[in-house]
Amino acid sequence: MSSLSRRSRLVLALSLAFVLAFGVVGIGGCAPEEVDPDVPAPVEPAGTINIGWIPWDEDIAVTFLWKALLEERGYEIELTQLDVAPVFAGVAAGDLDLFLDVWLPVTHSDYWEEYGDSLESLGVWYEGASLTIAVPEYVDVDSLEDLPGNEDLFDARIIGIEPGSGLMRVTREEVVPGYGLEGFEVIEGSTPAMLAELDRATGNEDPIIVTLWRPHWAYGAFPIKDLADPQGLLGDDEQLSSIGRPGFTEDFPEVAEWLGNFRMDDVALAELSQLVIDEYGAGQEEAAVEEWLSDPMNRTLVDSWMD
Repeated sequence: MSSLSRRSRLVLALSLAFVLAFGVVGIGGCAPEEVDPDVPAPVEPAGTINIGWIPWDEDIAVTFLWKALLEERGYEIELTQLDVAPVFAGVAAGDLDLFLDVWLPVTHSDYWEEYGDSLESLGVWYEGASLTIAVPEYVDVDSLEDLPGNEDLFDARIIGIEPGSGLMRVTREEVVPGYGLEGFEVIEGSTPAMLAELDRATGNEDPIIVTLWRPHWAYGAFPIKDLADPQGLLGDDEQLSSIGRPGFTEDFPEVAEWLGNFRMDDVALAELSQLVIDEYGAGQEEAAVEEWLSDPMNRTLVDSWMD
């Protein structure tokens, strides 16, 4: 009997010691920990946003920029590359949430006419964009009116970009008949292919004609000039803007507000685009954006959009 009592007292004592020890650890574990200012605080998930994009250099640059900015604020970002027509259709149908590179009133006018009633306009972020046709500076041709009769000089080719782009439509339907360029073949392809041709030609000081647009980092990288368009067939200056799917502003009011504040000038956009497209290249876009954001002036700019 006394032996059982001693055993019981021993078990009770050990149990009490365990409870006290556990309680101390538990209390200690609940105490606030010191915060390391160099370690970012964990970000709560804020939702998933799917951004549609086209392989135009400024769109690649700003799409990956906004991917980085939104991920910093807890959003999960998916990117979907398509041609421009399915991007508009996808945003209008709600399959995509955002598209950041709408050119109006000319380049994307057909798509806006078809889908505009189903889209949310989130704001203009660049003024004064324009469609162009360019040649090297060392070529003695200064106007679209000078091209007829010079087919042999340029191998009778105008090097274009994606066939579904507004720039190609305007070139085929307006510029070619308007300036009598039926002796030239308008080559459909892609923006990277056009830039590769431009790089090769200017490196060898060969003549070349390319479809291009402003803003574009190529004007700082290659010795090229725009051909005069005295008939104005390439259209007036345009605005670049962002659009969202139906209900985007209601679902993501904070992001819609940020995009409404989004503005870039020639210098900032050229620096970003050249880093993303020319210096880093495909597959390294996020690293390029990270470098661009490391500049305090650029970080101040983007903070002004999110403030």
